[in-house]
Amino acid sequence: MRIFLAGHRGLVGSTIYKILKNTEHEIVVRTHKELDLSNQALVNEFFAKEKFDQVYLAAAKVGGVYSNNVYPADFIYHNLMIQTNVIHACHVNDVQKLLMLGSNCIYPRVTEQPIKENLLMTGHLEPTNEPYAVAKIAGVKMCESYNRQYGRDYRSVLPCNLYGPGDNFDVDAGHVAAGIIHKMHTAKINGDNIVKIWGTGRPRREFLYSEDMAEACIHVMNVEKDKWDAVTEPRCNYVNLGSGYDIPISEFVKITAEVVDYQGGIEYDTTRPDGAMSKLTDNSKINSLGWKPRVELIDGLKLTYEWYLNNVATKTN
Repeated sequence: MRIFLAGHRGLVGSTIYKILKNTEHEIVVRTHKELDLSNQALVNEFFAKEKFDQVYLAAAKVGGVYSNNVYPADFIYHNLMIQTNVIHACHVNDVQKLLMLGSNCIYPRVTEQPIKENLLMTGHLEPTNEPYAVAKIAGVKMCESYNRQYGRDYRSVLPCNLYGPGDNFDVDAGHVAAGIIHKMHTAKINGDNIVKIWGTGRPRREFLYSEDMAEACIHVMNVEKDKWDAVTEPRCNYVNLGSGYDIPISEFVKITAEVVDYQGGIEYDTTRPDGAMSKLTDNSKINSLGWKPRVELIDGLKLTYEWYLNNVATKTN
């Protein structure tokens, strides 16, 4: 098959690419400089020329609580444009199969736990990342709409908090796991006695290693349609992807300190937002389709920190 992977340099996209390039399929990728996915004319021209069998939509503007709060317009605009252009171009150019990467932040801020897929749009969103969540909801529903109206096979996955090699370790712009790793390593190197963590440390989070996520994406893309349809519904054409358990941020901080060998103190900045207090997802659907994660949290953090030491710390220290 001829496959387009949008977002091959991101945390999950780079791992999907690593796996797919070792298959018999032809994998096509483009950098942002080579193809601006927010430009509709360029995307349409690209799809008309290249002719794909499958598309993985892993491209997105992502970030932590800080970035979502400071740049809400950027988050909603760029994600809406990327999704709209790619999904519609797939349809116009007769790409029958597409997989879109969403996020479990699209679920209501307060809802029953663990969160089942049918709870989407049943309550208010978490204010700190609402623009990003709204964009992702639109993408999920766009996939569903093209399936219903045109008979396409466009699927979505909603992962929990991701971490792993290749992540963005910027404290302000990166995910929570990468940001904490960077803070602790920097404090250890500088001999700082205190690391400050946003919030109270009480919120609970579910974490998934990037390689597990990538394998799940490829698995979902290639599940036979009758099996997929038996598990999902026309207006609920997506599945959660998670580890199946969550822990308090304070516990995650302790585990990360052990991995990094940071022996200083921890101070929680309660003037900063916590975000949603809990968002554990129900993973029974993806489990019934034959996928389960393989990498335990502490093992994944060790692999992530090793990559950080070899690829990030050597350039910044």
